[in-house]
Amino acid sequence: MSKPVCAVVQRQFPVPAERVYDAWLDPNLLGRWMFGPNVRDEKIVRLSIAPRVGGRFSFVVDRGGREIDHVGEYLEMERPRRLVFSWATSDDLSEVSRVILEIEALEAKCVVTLTHEMNPKWAAFTDKAAGSWKQMLDVLAGTFA
Repeated sequence: MSKPVCAVVQRQFPVPAERVYDAWLDPNLLGRWMFGPNVRDEKIVRLSIAPRVGGRFSFVVDRGGREIDHVGEYLEMERPRRLVFSWATSDDLSEVSRVILEIEALEAKCVVTLTHEMNPKWAAFTDKAAGSWKQMLDVLAGTFA
């Protein structure tokens, strides 16, 4: 297998690592920062999560009348330092990528490094992916304000 291409984003948060980690596993919080009108022009249809290693998630949104189901499986969970999951859309499960979230605690705040590993054929897409993750992390930071 070829070496994946990576979109990498880093952001500091003014809250403890546990709060940021938990925001990735709570459907109510996800609906405020990862999906929905706070992030882009879309409506949330359904967000479901089984937050355990081997557990799966499904995030269904409506973008312009088209339902998109973001799916994945939790591969590693080390609260509050590391979360790794697969990432795809249900309409193209042949294109599964991997997201690695590393959270470094710094007293009452933390720094998140998100790495999205993708098939090398998506090399031209890495900047767009990084921009999308950056936007989501910015909205997440706003939810803690």
